Amino acid sequence: MKHLITTTTPLLNKTSSSKGVVLSSINSCQKACKSTDQVGEKFNLLTNVNHFYDKAASIVQQQNQYPEGLLEYIKEPEAVYEFVIPVRRTHSLNKFDKDVTLLRAYRAQHSRHCLPCKGGIRYTRLTRDDIVGLSMMMTMKCSLNNIPFGGAKGGIDIDVNDYNPIELEKITRRYATELFTRGVMSPEVDVPGPDIGTTSRELSWIQDTYRAFFPNNINSFASVTGKPVSQGGVRGRVEATGKGMYFAIRDFYSDKEGIADDRVLLGKKVVVQGIGRVGSHTAKFLQRQGAIVVGVSDSTGSIYNPNGLDVSQVLLHRQTKKTLMGYPDAQVSLRDPKELLKVDCDILILSALENQINAQNVHEVGAKVIVEGANMPISADAYEVLKKNGQEVIPDIYVNSGGIIASYFEWLKNLGHVQFGRMTRRAEQNYKREMVDAITELSGKKKLSDLEYLVLTSGSGEIDYVYSGLEGVMHETWETLKQVKEKHNVDLRTAAYISAIENVASSYNEVGVWP
Repeated sequence: MKHLITTTTPLLNKTSSSKGVVLSSINSCQKACKSTDQVGEKFNLLTNVNHFYDKAASIVQQQNQYPEGLLEYIKEPEAVYEFVIPVRRTHSLNKFDKDVTLLRAYRAQHSRHCLPCKGGIRYTRLTRDDIVGLSMMMTMKCSLNNIPFGGAKGGIDIDVNDYNPIELEKITRRYATELFTRGVMSPEVDVPGPDIGTTSRELSWIQDTYRAFFPNNINSFASVTGKPVSQGGVRGRVEATGKGMYFAIRDFYSDKEGIADDRVLLGKKVVVQGIGRVGSHTAKFLQRQGAIVVGVSDSTGSIYNPNGLDVSQVLLHRQTKKTLMGYPDAQVSLRDPKELLKVDCDILILSALENQINAQNVHEVGAKVIVEGANMPISADAYEVLKKNGQEVIPDIYVNSGGIIASYFEWLKNLGHVQFGRMTRRAEQNYKREMVDAITELSGKKKLSDLEYLVLTSGSGEIDYVYSGLEGVMHETWETLKQVKEKHNVDLRTAAYISAIENVASSYNEVGVWP
C-alpha cells in the first residue's frame, strides 16, 4: 500500500508530545501536484516528470499487457516523510543562540518494487514536489539500468552557506536519527547517497549515526553510499557519474557516425554548464579522447575560448581563486552562466541544476546535441521545441546514471565485506605473466621493458572492476534504448521511460499487487 506521511513535528521527539501523523490519500496528492508549467509560472519538477511519464505510459498501456490502473499506481509515491528539524545556532563551541531555527526535511520513497530504495540527500532550497519528482526519477533510473533498487530521494530545505560545519553535522545527524530510528532508512530498506549540497562528509556522519543506534549490525557500512574509501566507499565512485556520461556520449556518437571507438569524439566542440563534481570529470574524460572543451561555467560565471580550454588548468584556477572569472586563457568571460548556452557547439553538457533550458531561452540554444548531466535541466515545453528544431537530447535518467551504478557496486561491496579484486588480483597477475612469458619466448622477440611488462601483467584492482561494470551497464542500457526507440518510433527520452515503466510493471505483474 502506498502512503503519504506528513508530520508537523520531528518523527522522533522524545522530549515533547507527538502532534500525530497525518495520512493523506492518493487523491489529495494528485490535487497538490496539479500545477502547470506555463511561461511565467514557477517551474515544478514533479509536473515535468509526470509529463514525460504520462507520455510513455500511454504507449505502454496500448500494449494491453498490464491491468487497468497499474501504471497510475506505479506513478504515485509509496510514502513521503516530512518533518521539521529544530536548530539552535552556535556562535562558538559553548555559546548557543536562544532562538530556534526550523528546517523542513523530507524523505520520499517512490517505489518499493525492489528493496532497498535508493536516492541521494540534497541540502539546498527545495520543496516537497521537488523531492517526490526526484524520487520518481530515481525509480525510472534504477529500473532503466536494471539496478535492483526502488527509487527514493531526501533533502533539507536549507542554504548551507548560512551554517557552519558544526551546525551542519548536528543537522545531518538529527536528520539521520529521525529516519533510522523509525525504520525509514537502513541497509535493507532505504540507502541514501550524496546529492546537491552533500558530499562524502555528510554521508560519513549519517553512516556513523546508524552505527551508534545499531552497533550489532555487521552490514552498517551498507547504510549509505558515497562514503570515503576508508569508511567502506568504493574506488571510482567520485568520478562515476562523469565517467558514465563519457561512455554514454561515446556510444551515442559511435552509432550516429559509425565509428566504434574513441576516435568518434576527436575534434568535437564541448560546452559544460556546471563544472562541478559531475561536469568537471565529464570534461576531463572527453578532453582526453580528443574533444575540445571551448566553454565552461559555474555559479560565478562562464568562460569561453573557441580554440579550447585546458580543463585541468581551469579547475586549478577555480580551486585557488574560488571563481572562474579572471582565468588568463579565456577569450570571453561572462558573469551570467546561462550566456554559455548560446554558444554554437557539438555537445552541450548541462550538469548544473534543473530548468536551465526553458520556454524563455530554448530558441537561443546553439548546441547540436544536449546531454542532461543534471536531473530535469530541460523543461517539458522546451524539450518539445528542441525536438522540432532537430537538436538531439541524451536524457537524464540514462546519461547521468553512473552515480547510482557505482553506488550499487559500493552497496554490494559493503554486504560482501571484501574489496573487489582482493581475491583474484594475484591469480590474474600470475596467469598474465605466464602468458606474456610464453608469447615472448615463442615469438623470439626481445625482452620487454619493465614498464611494458608491468602494464601487460598487472591484475585488476577495485577501480578496474568499477569502471568495467559501469561501462558494461551503460552500454547494455544504450543497446536497449536503441531497440525501444526503433520499436515505438519515439525519441530517446520517451524510449527510456517506456523501458523503465515496463520493467517496474513486469515486476508487479509477476508478484501481484497486495492485497
